[in-house]
Amino acid sequence: MAVDWISFSYAAMVTVGGILGYTRRGSVMSLISGLLFGSLAGYGAYQISNDPQNVKLSLINAGILTIAMGMRYRKSGKLMPAGLIAGVSFFMVVRLVIVML
Repeated sequence: MAVDWISFSYAAMVTVGGILGYTRRGSVMSLISGLLFGSLAGYGAYQISNDPQNVKLSLINAGILTIAMGMRYRKSGKLMPAGLIAGVSFFMVVRLVIVML
């Protein structure tokens, strides 16, 4: 059983991003979203670590974040945090599709 460090790192990045959004801007929505999507990404990383073909939860989670943060980046034009999370989430989607195949 190999640990999927990339997926766990992604989960940590999403969670920490939500916490930072709350501490810097006072955004409760950032905190809720970061904790929710970070937790789902962490559980998905755990599932992938146990069965490398079990990518469904992680793929859906990263796909939703890619779309949501990509739209936010397009609207605001700000690389941080929307563009960064959209890019990393897109990387995760591509990676998970490759792992699935």
